[in-house]
Order: sequence, then C-alpha cells, then structure tokens
Amino acid sequence: MIKWFLIFVFGILAFNSRANIVFTRSGERVSIGKKVEVFQPNRELSFDEVVKSGRFVVSAADVPNLGISPNSIWFRFTITNQSESEKLLLEIAYPLLNEVELFTPDSSNHYKSVFMGQVLNFNKRTYKYPNYIFDLDVPKNHTKTYYLRIKGKEQIILPASVNRPATLWQNLNLENLITGIYLGVVIIMVLYNLFIFFSVGDRSYLYYVVYVLFTGLTQIGIKGYTFQYLWPNYPSFEVRSAILFACISGIAALMFAKKFLNTKQLAPKSNIALNILIGLFLVAFTLIVIGRELAGFQIMQVTTTILTITVLSVSFMIMVTSSGSAKYFFIAWSVLLTGAIIFLLKDYGVLPYNNFTSYSMQAASAVEMCLLSFGLADRINILKKEKEIADAESLRVAKENERIIREQNVMLEQKVNERTHELSESNQELNITLEDLKQTQSQLVESEKMASLGQLTAGIAHEINNPINFVTSNVSPLKRDIEIMFSALEEIEKVGMSDSPLAEKQRKIKEYKEELDFDYLTVEINHLLKGIKEGANRTAEIVKGLKLFSRLDEDDLKKADLNEGLESTMVVANNLLNNKIIVIKEYGDLPAVECYPGKLNQVFLNIISNAAYAVQKRFGDNTGGEISITTTSDGENIFIKIKDNGTGMDTEMQRKIFEPFFTTKEVGEGTGLGLSISYNTIKKHNGNITVNSTPGEGTEFILQIPVIFNVKAT
Repeated sequence: MIKWFLIFVFGILAFNSRANIVFTRSGERVSIGKKVEVFQPNRELSFDEVVKSGRFVVSAADVPNLGISPNSIWFRFTITNQSESEKLLLEIAYPLLNEVELFTPDSSNHYKSVFMGQVLNFNKRTYKYPNYIFDLDVPKNHTKTYYLRIKGKEQIILPASVNRPATLWQNLNLENLITGIYLGVVIIMVLYNLFIFFSVGDRSYLYYVVYVLFTGLTQIGIKGYTFQYLWPNYPSFEVRSAILFACISGIAALMFAKKFLNTKQLAPKSNIALNILIGLFLVAFTLIVIGRELAGFQIMQVTTTILTITVLSVSFMIMVTSSGSAKYFFIAWSVLLTGAIIFLLKDYGVLPYNNFTSYSMQAASAVEMCLLSFGLADRINILKKEKEIADAESLRVAKENERIIREQNVMLEQKVNERTHELSESNQELNITLEDLKQTQSQLVESEKMASLGQLTAGIAHEINNPINFVTSNVSPLKRDIEIMFSALEEIEKVGMSDSPLAEKQRKIKEYKEELDFDYLTVEINHLLKGIKEGANRTAEIVKGLKLFSRLDEDDLKKADLNEGLESTMVVANNLLNNKIIVIKEYGDLPAVECYPGKLNQVFLNIISNAAYAVQKRFGDNTGGEISITTTSDGENIFIKIKDNGTGMDTEMQRKIFEPFFTTKEVGEGTGLGLSISYNTIKKHNGNITVNSTPGEGTEFILQIPVIFNVKAT
C-alpha cells in the first residue's frame, strides 16, 4: 500500500511539474531534452485542446525518442533568458520529421505558429539549413513558454537545443564540414570503383558502386542535405527518399555480398536467405512507392537489422572456412554495426548526443566503404595468386594465362588512353566554350555601352529639341515682322521725299503707322528676339552639360566636381522623368575628387534610370513619384545618396542586383549589366556601393567614393 501510494504521489508531482530552461550569460548551447514536457495523445488534437488538456510529462532523456506514432506529439518548454542576447535560436537536429510546428507567445500571451517540415518546400524555411531552426525572441530577464508539435512517418526523435546565433552557425559549419568529408569519401569510392568496373567488367564493383552511392544518399538524406540541394521543391519525394534509398542500398549490399563472398557455392543455404531479404526489400520499396510509408519503413528497418546480422554471420563463416578476402567484409560490417549501435544508443539516451555519436553512422559507413574497397583489391590479388599456382602445374596454361594478362593490361592501358584522350578533347571543348563566353560577355558589355549611348542620344534629342523648337517657331513671325518693317521704312521714305507740306507728311506717316499697328509690331519683334535669345542660351547650357557628361571613354584620372557630374547626368536623364517625377536635389559643398569622371557619370545614369523605371512602374502616368539626390562629404570621402519611392526590392533581389545579366526588366528593356558595371566602376575607385530597399516603398543607393584615388588599392 505504501509503495503504491508513493508511486502515485511521485507520478502526480511529475505530471504537474514544469521544467524551466534558464539561458545564462555564459550559455552558448543548452540541450533541452530533459527539460521539455511531452504529451502523446491517442488522436489528433488542436492547439487549444492541447493547452487545456495539461497532460504533459517531463522528459527523462537528453534526446527524447518517442518511436513511431500515427498522431502528432506535443512538447512544451519554458525558457528564462538571463543572457545578454535577446535573440535565441531553437534547433531541432533531426531533418526527417514530416511536420514541425512551433507555437510562440506574443506580448499579450496569444500564440502564433511557425510551420516547417518535410511536407513543405525547403525554400520556405526562414533559415536555409537541413535542421529546423526557429527564432526565440525572449527579452533579457523574461520567461516564455512555447509549444511544439511534431509528426513523422518514421521514428520520432527530438535532439533539441537553445543556442546563441553565432554558436549555432559555428556548429552547423562544423556539421557541414563533416558531411562534406563523408561525401568526398563516397564520391572517391564511387568514381574509383566505377572506373575499375568499366576496366575489368567485374559485377562486384558495380554492386559495390550502387551500394556506396545509395548508402551515401541515405546518410546525407538523413541529415537533410539531399532535400536542401537536390530536390528542395519536391517535399512529397523527400518524405520517402531516405527509405527508398535505404531499400536500394540494402538490395545492392546483398547482391554485392552474394557476388563477393560467392555464397552460391560456399554457402548455398545462406544464399537463399539473402535472396529472401532481397525480396523483403523489394516489398518495402513497393509499399513506399504506393504511399504506405509507415509499413514500408517498418519492413525496411526490420530487414536491415536481419541483413546486418545475417551478412556478418555469413562473412565470418566464410572467412573461417574458405576465403581470405572475407576478413575485409567481416571487419567492414563489424565497423558498420558498431557505428549503428552507437547511433541507436544515442537515440535511446544511453550515450550522450554529440558530434561523435551523431556522426558515428557516417564515420562507420565511410570506414566500411574503404575496407570493402580494400577487400575488392585483395580479392583481385588472391585470384592472381590462384592463377599463378594453376600456371605452375602446366606450362601451357601458364603461357595462356600470361597471354591473357598481357591482353588485359593492353586493354586496360588502351581504355586509360582513350579516357585520357576523351578528357583532353573535353578540356579543349571547355576552353573553346570559355573563350566564346568571354567574347559574348565582351559583346554584352559593348551592348550595354551602346544602350547607354542610345539613352544619351535620346536625352540630347529631348533636351535640345524644346529650345530649338522655340527658336525655329519664332523665326517665321520675326521674318514676317521685319519684312513689314522694311515695307514701312520704304513707305515712310517715300512720304518724306514727296513735295507735300510737312503737316501733310506727318499726317500720312501717322495714319500709315496706325494702319500697321506699329507699336504692337515693335513689341512683338522684341518679344520674338528675346525668345530666340533664351532658346540659344538654353541650348548652350545643355551643350555645356553634355560636354561634362560625355566622357565615357576617358582613361586619365582627373579632378572633378561630382555635383557637376550629377547635374550633367540629369540633363541626359531628364527625358526619363516624363514631367511626372519630381527630382529633389540637396547638393553639399564637395571637394574636387580624383576620379574617372565619365565612368562615374555612367554610374549615376544607370542608377537614376533604374530609379525612374521603378517609379514609373509603381505610379504609371499618375503623379507622386519622387527621386532625391543628396551629396555630402566628410573630407576623406564623398557620399552620394540616390533614393526613389518606386516598387522597391525584396532581400533576395537585393543580393542579386549586382550580378551580371540579372535584371527585372522585360526582355529587350535591359541587359542586366548596368548595375554590375556600376559596381565594378565604384570598386575601381576604391569606393563602396550599398543598397537599402523595402518592397512597395522604394530603394536607396549609397555611393561612397574616396576623395583621393589610391593607386595601390587597385
């Protein structure tokens, strides 16, 4: 009675307790396995139902292993932040989970969810890593409680930790390095043995290559890298890919074992057992393909366990009784089994969850691949020795075998030479392709220059056309008025030379002037002359601005006033504004800058034309578009800010705008080289160009150009 009472009391305490995760000032990475509370319902529940149920139990393992469950499993954990960092990250280092949903409380204690998992495209994740990473915004000296929902068709494991961002990225980089080394081993083994297969035609190498390839895909698939890099937009395939690859790997391993160990002759009964295992893997593969992943996974898992024990036993038996090469096979599978045991003990909490236990399977797999490769090489040596013994019994057989070996060597050398020749031809083709690419790039740069020249021509035509039209439109009425004046002078001269009395002459002249409206004629001539003068002056100003701008091919450093360069650029770009876009200029007092003025003018034109395009795209023919140009100096650098209120750009687009050939314009409207050339021009001046943009609000380019051109830096 007392025993059952104590069990009941401790059960109630465990049921109602709630562990608190305290992230201290010195905390870098905190495993939360033993501090999360777990709830496994017997049916699917909503978030509100889970919160109200309250049937959470504190986990007893650093890495909770909850087995296979058809329903979602819920976790609850509380975090108190006593560190200096207000931004913490939750990492769940198990990419094989189908659904992972974190419920985060806001300031009013209402919960919002962030959903991830294999069922979603990889690119929809906030952080582009195979592991699931969530933001935990816990202010300093605050406490928040989170809920986590997990669902999977395979075994559900929760290796979760709370990290500082810098620490997490460092650990993830280490994991990437380890996986990269493993992948390198896989690629080397595949290529090396595939080459030998094509050279000698032994199917053992082909089975080994298939086994290594799909084992590698399985291992990196378990770590989530195949989903990240190979099929990020096919979550339906990702859900079953690791199991499919494991089935193919198991079939290839059995085929390789049968061929390598020669079980058909040395162990006939074991050969039948291996064939049955191949059939079970095919059944599991079929179930996964038709959508029954859970049943297929269970069959695959059980079959893999039986395969490991069976192959290990068969290789040991053959090693003892017959083949010396079987020792490599036995040792290799022993290493793999050891790694698998360490990996499983880690999942079940017997061993700690760290890089060694987490990557024990990959390490064991890499060692196993190498040992099997050594076994294949040793197998060749053994066969060679057997042939030599047989050759000693008969001179005829010895000579025949010698001839066969020579032919094989010649064939192998011929194949090597053929492959070398093919590689040389491929290298030559690549060089030709590279040269064509360089020529194409040069042509595109010239195309960009011609586009700029076309823009310059359009600006000149637009700017000069108005004052010239003003002059030409005044010439005809001025000519008409001057001809009337000449006629009036002739008439007045005729009246003055007549014999009429003076009073009569004055009267006739006055009447004639009134008839011509002489006073208005004089005013009109003056007005027309004034208009012609203004048009000529405006044309002269435009020509002066164009002389400042059109220095695109100057290769000499000069001291230049960048305010004048911006003004001359606005003369060219004025036609892009369509009289709808307002330009706000705030020029500071700038020192003369040692630079290539024409190339900087080209940069200004590229940015301003892009700004006008973005504003035009947002506002169309409506008013409201603005472009502001601000220049300042701190004595050592010039800062030029060109800001618009156009369409703006998202983060992904901002990362790409300086890449060659990237453009958001329609086909034919841009080459995608303008900003790339601008970026290189600013870098040539040892300056810097940055961009700040918000979608729907606008974009700001900030140019920082040193006053003194540093030749060494270039």
